[in-house]
Amino acid sequence: MTAIRRAATTPAFARLVGIDAIRAAAEILRGVATRTPLVPFGRPEQRHLLKAESLQPIGAFKIRGAHVAIASLSVRERRFGVITYSSGNHAQGVARAARLLGAPAVVVMPRGAPAVKAARVAADGAEIVWVGPGSAERQAVAEALAAERGLAIIPPFDDDRIIAGQGTVGLEIVEDVPDLAAVLVPIGGGGLASGVAAAVRALRPRTRIVGVEPELAADARDSLAAGRIVAWAPEQVGRTIADGTRTVQLGRRTFAHLAALLDDIVTVNEVEIAAAVRLVAEESRLVAEPSGALAPAALRFRAAEAGLIGLGGSVVAVVSGGNVDPAQYRALLDAPVPVVP
Repeated sequence: MTAIRRAATTPAFARLVGIDAIRAAAEILRGVATRTPLVPFGRPEQRHLLKAESLQPIGAFKIRGAHVAIASLSVRERRFGVITYSSGNHAQGVARAARLLGAPAVVVMPRGAPAVKAARVAADGAEIVWVGPGSAERQAVAEALAAERGLAIIPPFDDDRIIAGQGTVGLEIVEDVPDLAAVLVPIGGGGLASGVAAAVRALRPRTRIVGVEPELAADARDSLAAGRIVAWAPEQVGRTIADGTRTVQLGRRTFAHLAALLDDIVTVNEVEIAAAVRLVAEESRLVAEPSGALAPAALRFRAAEAGLIGLGGSVVAVVSGGNVDPAQYRALLDAPVPVVP
């Protein structure tokens, strides 16, 4: 699968999240989110680094956006409570942030979500409402419950507060890597990629920014190629092991950011995703869930397609999370590693 260039036009509604909002989010997150390390990946002369968001308190980057969004609510809104819809990591972020900020939380999750993620949501005191696998159903149920109970909705990605919070990942990368040549970031709903791209483009405009999707859930690739939001069916995106990227389409705000800011999108296949989980463990001593291994997979197996050859600086791949069921993880550690041509 070759890389797909984004559409040349930028959506007319694209008033993007700016660096001031991202810096303000960083202040809100002091003492809450970990400033995660950059860990070498591969041979030292390659200057390949992993941004280890798997080391966040909830095991994923989602605590950043969730906390910023809930912190923006009034005291009255927090007293009534918050609700979200998520397959796992955003659910954990909302549950943890709500507990820290004293807000009751309800999380609408799909049956079949990783058990380790559901258990941690419950451990933070959130009420779980179970629904079917479709993201549209999760959102519809959450919106109905929000109206019925007076809860504030904390969307998983299509919200400027969320984008600003996730953008602090990019802010940290820029501050910590003086010779930053490129950043690879996974795309599910697009909140992380939007925020990282906004921060990096504002501070290092010449840095290459590449989004990464599974071949089996490449709706963002199709959307940017078409110049409009393209949806995939739930049964299509449900095929990938990268469960955090099973959203069926980008949001209006994330599409605007990605169309304006990404240099490219590449896709990786299921064999490459599984192999990247293993390689991240072996070479960087990090636990990555399949969704968290997307960017390392592209860095190792799709570097030429992503335009990463001969850049003359450091390349950072974001490991977005490490919340994986132990049985699945044991199997992934034995995954075959494809030979790079």
